[in-house]
Order: sequence, then structure tokens, then C-alpha cells
Amino acid sequence: MRRRRAPQAGFTLLEILVVLVVLGFLMLGLAEGTRFGLRAWDTETAMVNRGADMDGMERVLRELVTAADPGDTNEPAPFKGHPHTLDFVSRLPLSATAAGSDILTRDGEVGLGVDDKHRLVLRWSPHPHAERLTKAPEPDQTVLLEGVEQVVFGYERRPEQGGGWIDTWDLPTLPLVVRITVSFPKNDRRHWPTIEAAPMLARAQE
Repeated sequence: MRRRRAPQAGFTLLEILVVLVVLGFLMLGLAEGTRFGLRAWDTETAMVNRGADMDGMERVLRELVTAADPGDTNEPAPFKGHPHTLDFVSRLPLSATAAGSDILTRDGEVGLGVDDKHRLVLRWSPHPHAERLTKAPEPDQTVLLEGVEQVVFGYERRPEQGGGWIDTWDLPTLPLVVRITVSFPKNDRRHWPTIEAAPMLARAQE
């Protein structure tokens, strides 16, 4: 009487190949998922960093405009506005004035505009209370935001000046409101709402 052979333990070559193919697909899926997650994380981080940069830019612009020098009865306001540049006298942050040992005032001559490298730039130098006896120092420059297409300024007149918005300001007083619009290249997903700031607001609250 013949004995039945016990079934052999193990897998056939075909079964092993199937398992390897399935494992390969699983590893490929995990790798793609990891790469997608890393790309999403990088994109989110970049957006957060850009948002922080723009928040800081808005805060600086508002502080400078609201603290603009209104002039006095003898001198007109040192405020000259153009469609894409703005020059005026304002109070600088202490961190900026601390860079110069000969600065005895926080007031500074400020210039805003976009340079040829598409950067929104703040140029500033100390504003003297008296006539200069020496050559004026070269202005310092701070980059507020990079990758900017252009900046457009608008100026609102007071009712007694005719009201409405104009793109150039050469009147002896400060505008009622300054509007700042920052635009970016078409392929840039950033968008920032128009900034509006009222000069003299900070001084009026003292």
C-alpha cells in the first residue's frame, strides 16, 4: 500500500513573483505619497513665510504714513507723492535710527518705491532740525518685499481741496488718506489688499 506524499511547504515561483510585484506597487505608492506630502509642506511653508513678509511690510508702511510730518504754519508738509514713488519725512523706528551714532532725532527722510530688481524698497536718512553744514549722508536702504511688479500710490484730497483721489501730491498739506497698491507678476499667486493709511493719525493720538 503506497503512502501519500505530504504537501511540500513553501511558495511557488509564480506566487513569489506576484508578491514582489504587489510589494513594488505598495512601495511606489508610499514613495509618491511621501513626495506629495513634502511638496505640499514646502508650498505651505513658503506661503506662510510670504504672508509674514507681507504682514511686516503693511505694518511698516502704515506706521510710516501715519507718522508723516505735517509741517507747520511757516513750512509746508515735506510730502511729495507720485504714482509710483513717495517721498516724505516721518518718524523712524528706534531700531533704524540706532544704526547711526550721530542721529539725534527719530525723524527721517523717507522714500518708497520699487527698484530695478523688483523689490519694494524703503530708503531713509536722518532728517536734521537745522540746516546741514556738511554733505548729507547717503540714504540707507531696506528691502520690504521682493518679487514685486509695481507699487501704485493714490492720495485723497480733503473736501476743502476738492475731494477725490489723485495720483500726484504736491499740495502744502498732507493728504487725507494715502492708498498703497502692491501688485505681483502674473505667475505669482500672492495677492495683497490695498493698504490705506491716514497721515497724522499717530501724532493725533499722542
